[in-house]
Amino acid sequence: MDENIYQHFRTEERTFIDSVGDWIDQVQSQYAPYLTDFLDPRQAYILETLIRQDSELRFTFYGGYEQAERKRCLIYPEYYEPTEDDFEVSLYEVHYPSKFASLSHGKILGTLVGTGIKRAYFGDIISDGERWQIFVAREIEHFVVAQITKIGKVTARLEPIAYTEMLLPKDSWTQERGTVTSMRLDSVISEIYNISRQRSKQLIESGKVKVNWTENTRPDFILELLDIVSIRGYGRIQIQELEGKTKKEKYRVLFGVLRK
Repeated sequence: MDENIYQHFRTEERTFIDSVGDWIDQVQSQYAPYLTDFLDPRQAYILETLIRQDSELRFTFYGGYEQAERKRCLIYPEYYEPTEDDFEVSLYEVHYPSKFASLSHGKILGTLVGTGIKRAYFGDIISDGERWQIFVAREIEHFVVAQITKIGKVTARLEPIAYTEMLLPKDSWTQERGTVTSMRLDSVISEIYNISRQRSKQLIESGKVKVNWTENTRPDFILELLDIVSIRGYGRIQIQELEGKTKKEKYRVLFGVLRK
């Protein structure tokens, strides 16, 4: 990968950038499509930037439904016409005694990852408040189904279902335009949730904040386009668009916000 490309992204994103370079090379040399694991929005943005900049290849994202947050990407030569089946995404419902127990996104995800399978094999986990469904990479579905008999202390099993039975997810993002003095993690959190910088620093330093699904304990971490921040007890924030600066040098940002 050309050294100049790295400077547009974070140091810790280099490994991912190198992987994208390998995928592009593979499609170009074999002249056949390549399917990625599930990518988060930031990874999808990096992949799209690199493909547009570095090749004539095409790409399509698919995560099971229109608003999916995590999606697989098919990278392919111009001649190829992708179908939904190419993405190898299966939909499963979690069966559990819902009258006596309740599940949460965190519990389900913890159980899935606890089977030893990496996060990138799972797409979105959606719920209407009672029922729960999961998008899974087809190549590991049988293993996962065999492994899952409990979620936390709750007896549970995964059943494959048709896309026609997909739930309407209850969580909906609202869009909010705002200005922030800096794109620092603590600054953005205190702006959106209207809490003091001190409080947002405490939340970050005590491990209650994740950026792109990874715990981040640095208040001075600089957020970039399409990052997703989860704050335990508060909700989530996505940096949807960076819209330049105001006269007073504040950043104008379009945020996606999910409030608990």
